[in-house]
Amino acid sequence: MSLDKTYRLVPGTTVFDAEQSAKGYHLNQFCMSLMTAENRAAYLADERAYLDAWPLREAQKRALLDRDLNAAMREGGNIYFLAKWGAALGLSFQQMAGSMTGMTEQEYRDMMVGGGRPVEGNRIDHAVLEAAYADTVPPAEHAVITGAVFTSHVPAIGAAMDHGKTEEPYWRPVFEGYEFSRQWERENLPDVVFLVYNDHATTFDLSLIPTFVLGTGAAYPTADEGYGPRPVPGIEGDPDLAAHIAHSLIRDDFDLTLVNEMTVDHGLTVPLSLMFGDVEEWPCKVIPFHVNVVQYPVPSGARCFALGRALRRAIESYDRPLKVQVWGTGGMSHQLQGPRAGLINREWDNAFLDRLVDDPAGLAEVPHLEYVEEAGSEGIELVMWLIARGAMGDLDGSGDVEVRHRFYHVPASNTAVGHLILENHPRAQEPAEGVN
Repeated sequence: MSLDKTYRLVPGTTVFDAEQSAKGYHLNQFCMSLMTAENRAAYLADERAYLDAWPLREAQKRALLDRDLNAAMREGGNIYFLAKWGAALGLSFQQMAGSMTGMTEQEYRDMMVGGGRPVEGNRIDHAVLEAAYADTVPPAEHAVITGAVFTSHVPAIGAAMDHGKTEEPYWRPVFEGYEFSRQWERENLPDVVFLVYNDHATTFDLSLIPTFVLGTGAAYPTADEGYGPRPVPGIEGDPDLAAHIAHSLIRDDFDLTLVNEMTVDHGLTVPLSLMFGDVEEWPCKVIPFHVNVVQYPVPSGARCFALGRALRRAIESYDRPLKVQVWGTGGMSHQLQGPRAGLINREWDNAFLDRLVDDPAGLAEVPHLEYVEEAGSEGIELVMWLIARGAMGDLDGSGDVEVRHRFYHVPASNTAVGHLILENHPRAQEPAEGVN
């Protein structure tokens, strides 16, 4: 069913949602540029030339040149960003607000002195509201989750591929474990991969530590992690589906950080290389989803599992017939620091894989302490696998899950490598009563 956006019906009001944000991204970033004296001077010296240096639509430029704030709002502008533009022009907030209402600054000021604009006559018409809520018909077509991929994202695996070492005796067993996977992807290519990973102090340093980050932008370049960027393509995002997912998950009470611009490191690119090989461009769109598993507190397995279940609801309410795979990456057991560096726990890892398939709800209750003690300090990355597992159809009774591939190997550099492919098989709809 389409998401509830009846807030759009409030008269005289533009609610700044994810769609508006995407529409007005460069317009609002232009406004942010006016927060330095140098840029304000350049803008005021030649407004048109300054605007032409930005990737703005002509309608956005015209709205600013005409001082038409209502048009700027329609084009995706947000009032807090546009206020910086108004300040550069020497406009007060009352001047700006008055211009949007058809009033002079004095008339607007007098209205506010008199108690402000009354809400009577400015509410949603009851007939319009009733019609909006009566529209409960589910979409004729919708996105579906076709499968889940789980894999380690060891940086040395990417380096082995980038430097032509995949056939060396040390690396051959690792890459043989993904031969089936690449063929499976060729036969089951999705339109979009929702890829759960963690940034490794590359995009997010200690100045900003978000717990959950949803990439809502159009494209993301490959990060330089100190050795130069990997020689792999950047990713193409899906801003429309990402905006829909953001709306659904946040209304489902998951607090997300929405990011339009960031680089992506090996946590995202290595899984893509393992599953798709050496390509000039990735064969599908990718929505990056970062989870903080670097600095405590990190989200619990239960929270990640619940997020995966909410993610399924979000994707399947999207009214376009897309095939989506959800990937959980990171792990398996490994510790990269301290006297226990090099820790590997084969028994625990394989029990984790067993429970991920057969008892994901129970596995979601495993506390952080067990991950750290049994799988090493960096083994906590495995909580991210529970997001992908929570998105599968067997958990809500809408389908069955088939294990298509399972692989485990020690070592790949400092890490145990784990890999699993689960395929969704939707159950047939029960025939209506009396239908043969």
